[in-house]
Amino acid sequence: MATITIPEPLPSPVEDSETLRKALQGWGTDEKAIIRILGHRNAIQRLKICQTYEQLYQESLVDRLHSELSGDFQNAVIQWLLDPPQRDAKMAKEALKSKDVKRLLVLVEIACASSPDHLIAVRRAYCSLFRCSIEEDIILHVEPPFRKLLVSLLSSFRFEGEETDEAMAQMEATILQEAIKKNVMDEDYVVWILSTRNKFQLKTAFDCYRKIYKISIEEDIRHSLSGDLVTAVRCIHSPEKHFAEVVRSSIVGLGTHEDLLTRAIVTRAEVDMEKIKEEYLYAYNVKLIDDVMGDTSGDYKDILLTLLAEGKL
Repeated sequence: MATITIPEPLPSPVEDSETLRKALQGWGTDEKAIIRILGHRNAIQRLKICQTYEQLYQESLVDRLHSELSGDFQNAVIQWLLDPPQRDAKMAKEALKSKDVKRLLVLVEIACASSPDHLIAVRRAYCSLFRCSIEEDIILHVEPPFRKLLVSLLSSFRFEGEETDEAMAQMEATILQEAIKKNVMDEDYVVWILSTRNKFQLKTAFDCYRKIYKISIEEDIRHSLSGDLVTAVRCIHSPEKHFAEVVRSSIVGLGTHEDLLTRAIVTRAEVDMEKIKEEYLYAYNVKLIDDVMGDTSGDYKDILLTLLAEGKL
């Protein structure tokens, strides 16, 4: 499901560090070398490169890249180089500082489109980086009723098994529908369902919802309630559909929303980007890669295409 490609044989972290050092010294930066190396390494390999580079040259690779690169290319490379839990923790902090409801949806993505282990790692990284819990910052910066849902979603540790209970799914589909009708999605039991049930159980409940009420829960929420709940349901039920829409919304219209585009590709390239590409083609009748190629340029385009498996080794 990931789209990045790893060369065989794989150079050692020392070799990669030496090549990056050459790319970052002298007259001009060799952006192609940076893309060729970092764009074809997984998270563990990138971490080892960062550690080795610092041991060899007594400087942070991230700091060096900050000083040598610029613009959207710099942002994409730095985001990609960061350890994924730290990256998500930093994105969450930036969203919380902004207090923009649309940007706060990043926290819903982290909570609902991550594995339980990754979510725990993000929470630990947040505490380490910012000396407080993510829940504390949510209480400080987010207004009710969204606050209650966010705290619950980000505090959960879902069971990852595929076991489901059809009778329970039907009952909870009814509870969700009644809550939507009454516009009380912050009700304790509703929040508890969305934040604690394993994703297979929730998907079964959402499927039951469509069968019983002849409409998807996403559509029903969209008609009467807020976008944050739609995002939560979609990220649980079909994260590939959600991120295909994020990419599309970043590209269509006047200008490109590079931050949205970078976030979607960088955070999902090692997770489910192949499924996102399939969903994108199905939903919009055009290849995701073609839209990215048509709407970006230069080194920024090259790093994105590399993460989408269109870059050359």
